[in-house]
Amino acid sequence: MFLCRLPWRRSSAACKLRQSGHFLPRERCQMLSIKGISTTVGQEQQASMQEQQVLEDLEVPLARRETETLFQEQPETGNQYLEDTLLRSYLKTHLPPKVLEEVHQDLERFGNRLLTKIQPLGWECELNPPVFRQYDAWGRRVDHIHTCSAWRRMKEISAEEGLIAEAYERRYSNWSRLYQAVKLYLFSSSSGGFSCPLAMTDGAAKVIESLGIPGSLKNAFSRLTSRDPEKFWTSGQWMTERRGGSDVANGTETVAREQPDGTYRLYGFKWFTSAADSDVTLTLARIADAEGQCTQGSRGLSLFFLRVRDEEGKLNSIQVQRLKDKLGTRQMATAELWLQGARAELISAEGRGVAAISNMLNITRIHNVISAVASMRRMISLSRDYARKRVAFGKLLKDHPLHMQTIARMEVQVRGAFLLLMEIVRLLGLAETNLASEQDQLLLRLLIPVAKLYTGKQASAVAVEAMESFGGQGYMEDTGLPVMLRDTLVLSIWEGTTNILSLDVLRSLTKSQGQVMAAFLSTVQKKLELASGTKELAPGVQRTREAIGSLQEFMAAAGSEQALTMELAARDFSYSLARIYTGALLMEHAARPDASSTDVCAALRWCNQELCPVAVESGRGSYRGGAALQDSALVFGSSRL
Repeated sequence: MFLCRLPWRRSSAACKLRQSGHFLPRERCQMLSIKGISTTVGQEQQASMQEQQVLEDLEVPLARRETETLFQEQPETGNQYLEDTLLRSYLKTHLPPKVLEEVHQDLERFGNRLLTKIQPLGWECELNPPVFRQYDAWGRRVDHIHTCSAWRRMKEISAEEGLIAEAYERRYSNWSRLYQAVKLYLFSSSSGGFSCPLAMTDGAAKVIESLGIPGSLKNAFSRLTSRDPEKFWTSGQWMTERRGGSDVANGTETVAREQPDGTYRLYGFKWFTSAADSDVTLTLARIADAEGQCTQGSRGLSLFFLRVRDEEGKLNSIQVQRLKDKLGTRQMATAELWLQGARAELISAEGRGVAAISNMLNITRIHNVISAVASMRRMISLSRDYARKRVAFGKLLKDHPLHMQTIARMEVQVRGAFLLLMEIVRLLGLAETNLASEQDQLLLRLLIPVAKLYTGKQASAVAVEAMESFGGQGYMEDTGLPVMLRDTLVLSIWEGTTNILSLDVLRSLTKSQGQVMAAFLSTVQKKLELASGTKELAPGVQRTREAIGSLQEFMAAAGSEQALTMELAARDFSYSLARIYTGALLMEHAARPDASSTDVCAALRWCNQELCPVAVESGRGSYRGGAALQDSALVFGSSRL
């Protein structure tokens, strides 16, 4: 979410010390009573003219102040594109000049539309969440999910702006996917949660395209990628069932029964269906044979496409059991659904559903990264503006070194995450236009789960830290800040938790027989070689090379260990890949001829952290035999396991 001229509610902000019938402002009370921190009246007089005016305005007789008022200025941001110097420098560095010229004009226009039109709609979506009406006034079952007009307008805007279409029209060849990602990045934190259905819509379009756009799905693909609001469809992704979680191979109970006309009827219960108001969906099910038996495990899963409603708006033999009461993303309808003979089309080879839907998962995971980076950028932008306005202990927050150090540390995190995102969509664009080398494709396979798991964790940490930078106001619901925190917390869970994706990283190494890791190391070394020509980056280059050496030593040692060793190390191993690769990206960006001192500083600061935690933890014995038993003992104590 966002802050967009939201009403900062009036709350008590003056202490109850009275002087001549006046309240003394809280700040002044603190200055007079807190020892060791800006305690003198002389220091107070050094406050900015803005603060002095605030203090004077508060010197109002008690009789004239029936309610106490908050006297903090609301943080605001301007055109997100124009204010994002890292984004603009990246585009200038990488895009061909003609493409850059067109893209720049459109993004500046889009930034203005976000500020003036889209952000207010996003707040309306938060204030007016979906409502489920199961029966009408006469007792008839209707299962109607009502969404607000702002939510529906978001769908129209998504089509008008080509937020899905841009990636598939390929007007800019391999740069089209990156351009789409940039628009989604700018849109995300103002979208009122509409980024989620867009992620699944993009994923569905990708699956259909990967299948060669069969004739029966041409209309669907056209609508999913349309710029016409009247034609544009959104898609759901119905994976999770009653057993829940990422283990779809063992958790999927939905059965598909073939009909005489070649279509199928689906029967089952979908426990968690995001964007339940979507037009279509992709879902997994097990095809029953003539005796009604189904193949179990992942080999029994097939992928189906279905319309959620018919032309008259009636549900396709689907019953809505209830809407989910979620911590965040409340703007979006997430439901429990019964499929009671829903008509569907088999679109994968029988038993190849997991393989077919993998393209959708890759796209939705990239969208997850987009949302993570966007939320971090939004929170830091607001924290930065607040630091220019908020006065505490006699000076603006921006003049408190510790406060600025805290924001600077968050800025380093978002810079690294942004460049990792851009790297992934750059590689995806190459793959989609048949320009990717084998090494590019291997790298993309590895970086998608690595980026998703790492940025999800980064976003949660930054959201909490940034929220604290507003003090008590960060905890106030009507500022919009808690909304951003809640919506961010889902990013480490949706589309695979950190542990699930860490194990996926290991699978990518095993399946490629080491080729993925070779591509990773080769690419990092090339980026470091480029950065080594910049003298100021030498310490960062050295630390990253040392981290690579430690990583290689760990992998050589782990090769002779049991599989349990690598499983225990999976999370730390994935974090190590993320930190090393991101460090290389930051140094590559800082080695540009027109790089700023800030670029260099960010790269060096990133590389000052522990880049290879898996080697450190391995040295401490965290993955040795017996470590798993010790973990269980710590968790359960003397209770029976």
